[in-house]
Amino acid sequence: MAYDDEGSVFGRPDQIEIDILIRDDKITAIEIKSSMSKSDVYTFDNKVSFYEKRHQVKVNRKLIITPMLDPRAKELVETLGMKVYTSCYDWGDEEISA
Repeated sequence: MAYDDEGSVFGRPDQIEIDILIRDDKITAIEIKSSMSKSDVYTFDNKVSFYEKRHQVKVNRKLIITPMLDPRAKELVETLGMKVYTSCYDWGDEEISA
């Protein structure tokens, strides 16, 4: 957790929580929610940008884990280079790593 003094994520100063997996020097940002709207996707992207700026690193992969993604958010997810898992069956043989 970190504090966003500038308000870059929510438009006002607030506490920021983001899940990060670092493996083999690759950084994966993960957002886990019961449902994701288009605005939630934008917020996650803002959190990733905040993390990158604060730690002066580049996030290699952005994952969203949710059983319900608003259909209006699908194009945005692709545009922002994110990957969505709506079920453990989506993973198949793929390993969740950066």
